[in-house]
Amino acid sequence: MISSGSTLADDIRYALNRWQGLTRFLDDGRLELDTDPVENAIRPICLTRKNALFAGHKVGAENWALLASIVATCKLNDVNPVAYIAETLTAIIAGHPQSEIDDLMPWRFRKTSNQHQ
Repeated sequence: MISSGSTLADDIRYALNRWQGLTRFLDDGRLELDTDPVENAIRPICLTRKNALFAGHKVGAENWALLASIVATCKLNDVNPVAYIAETLTAIIAGHPQSEIDDLMPWRFRKTSNQHQ
Protein backbone atom coordinates (compact mmCIF):
# COMPACT_ATOMS: atom_id res chain seq x y z
CA MET A 1 0.00 0.00 0.00
CA ILE A 2 1.19 3.51 -0.85
CA SER A 3 1.38 5.89 2.07
CA SER A 4 -0.43 9.18 1.68
CA GLY A 5 2.81 11.08 2.27
CA SER A 6 4.85 9.56 -0.59
CA THR A 7 5.63 11.42 -3.78
CA LEU A 8 4.40 8.46 -5.83
CA ALA A 9 0.97 8.83 -4.26
CA ASP A 10 1.02 12.56 -5.04
CA ASP A 11 2.05 11.84 -8.63
CA ILE A 12 -0.75 9.32 -9.08
CA ARG A 13 -3.31 11.73 -7.59
CA TYR A 14 -2.05 14.47 -9.89
CA ALA A 15 -2.50 12.25 -12.97
CA LEU A 16 -5.92 11.01 -11.90
CA ASN A 17 -7.16 14.55 -11.28
CA ARG A 18 -6.15 15.47 -14.84
CA TRP A 19 -7.12 12.20 -16.51
CA GLN A 20 -9.68 13.73 -18.89
CA GLY A 21 -7.12 16.17 -20.26
CA LEU A 22 -4.37 13.55 -20.40
CA THR A 23 -6.53 11.20 -22.49
CA ARG A 24 -8.24 13.81 -24.68
CA PHE A 25 -6.02 12.92 -27.66
CA LEU A 26 -7.66 9.48 -27.73
CA ASP A 27 -11.01 11.04 -28.65
CA ASP A 28 -9.73 13.72 -31.02
CA GLY A 29 -7.25 12.60 -33.67
CA ARG A 30 -6.22 16.20 -34.40
CA LEU A 31 -4.49 16.51 -31.02
CA GLU A 32 -0.83 15.64 -30.70
CA LEU A 33 0.39 13.22 -28.08
CA ASP A 34 3.16 15.60 -27.07
CA THR A 35 3.81 19.34 -27.16
CA ASP A 36 7.09 19.25 -29.12
CA PRO A 37 5.62 20.77 -32.32
CA VAL A 38 4.19 23.71 -30.39
CA GLU A 39 7.36 24.21 -28.36
CA ASN A 40 9.48 24.11 -31.54
CA ALA A 41 7.18 26.64 -33.23
CA ILE A 42 7.36 29.20 -30.42
CA ARG A 43 11.05 28.77 -29.54
CA PRO A 44 12.28 31.38 -32.08
CA ILE A 45 9.75 33.91 -30.75
CA CYS A 46 10.92 33.42 -27.18
CA LEU A 47 14.60 33.59 -28.12
CA THR A 48 14.13 36.78 -30.12
CA ARG A 49 12.27 38.42 -27.27
CA LYS A 50 15.01 37.38 -24.85
CA ASN A 51 17.68 38.73 -27.20
CA ALA A 52 15.86 42.06 -27.27
CA LEU A 53 16.86 42.53 -23.65
CA PHE A 54 20.38 43.25 -24.87
CA ALA A 55 19.44 45.86 -27.48
CA GLY A 56 21.28 48.65 -25.64
CA HIS A 57 18.28 50.80 -24.74
CA LYS A 58 15.03 49.93 -23.01
CA VAL A 59 12.74 51.59 -25.58
CA GLY A 60 14.68 50.06 -28.47
CA ALA A 61 14.49 46.63 -26.85
CA GLU A 62 10.74 46.95 -26.29
CA ASN A 63 10.21 48.01 -29.92
CA TRP A 64 12.40 45.20 -31.18
CA ALA A 65 10.53 42.64 -29.07
CA LEU A 66 7.19 43.97 -30.31
CA LEU A 67 8.23 43.87 -33.95
CA ALA A 68 9.76 40.41 -33.54
CA SER A 69 6.49 39.16 -32.04
CA ILE A 70 4.50 40.58 -34.96
CA VAL A 71 6.84 39.01 -37.52
CA ALA A 72 6.81 35.64 -35.75
CA THR A 73 3.01 35.69 -35.47
CA CYS A 74 2.80 36.42 -39.20
CA LYS A 75 5.09 33.49 -39.95
CA LEU A 76 3.05 31.16 -37.74
CA ASN A 77 -0.06 32.20 -39.69
CA ASP A 78 1.58 31.89 -43.15
CA VAL A 79 1.37 35.65 -43.70
CA ASN A 80 4.04 37.74 -45.41
CA PRO A 81 5.23 40.03 -42.56
CA VAL A 82 6.15 42.92 -44.86
CA ALA A 83 2.76 42.87 -46.61
CA TYR A 84 0.97 42.54 -43.27
CA ILE A 85 2.79 45.46 -41.64
CA ALA A 86 2.38 47.67 -44.71
CA GLU A 87 -1.35 47.00 -45.08
CA THR A 88 -2.00 47.25 -41.34
CA LEU A 89 -0.21 50.59 -41.03
CA THR A 90 -2.08 51.85 -44.11
CA ALA A 91 -5.40 50.80 -42.54
CA ILE A 92 -4.54 52.52 -39.26
CA ILE A 93 -3.49 55.74 -41.03
CA ALA A 94 -6.72 55.60 -43.08
CA GLY A 95 -8.69 55.65 -39.82
CA HIS A 96 -9.47 51.98 -39.12
CA PRO A 97 -11.70 52.05 -36.02
CA GLN A 98 -9.93 51.04 -32.83
CA SER A 99 -13.06 49.12 -31.79
CA GLU A 100 -12.44 46.78 -34.77
CA ILE A 101 -8.74 46.16 -34.09
CA ASP A 102 -9.33 42.38 -34.13
CA ASP A 103 -9.85 42.66 -37.91
CA LEU A 104 -6.18 43.65 -38.25
CA MET A 105 -4.71 40.60 -36.52
CA PRO A 106 -2.37 38.38 -38.61
CA TRP A 107 -4.62 35.31 -38.38
CA ARG A 108 -7.42 37.34 -40.01
CA PHE A 109 -5.12 39.02 -42.55
CA ARG A 110 -4.52 35.79 -44.45
CA LYS A 111 -8.25 35.08 -44.80
CA THR A 112 -8.96 38.62 -45.97
CA SER A 113 -6.00 38.81 -48.35
CA ASN A 114 -6.82 35.40 -49.87
CA GLN A 115 -10.39 36.48 -50.62
CA HIS A 116 -9.20 39.48 -52.65
CA GLN A 117 -6.81 37.50 -54.84
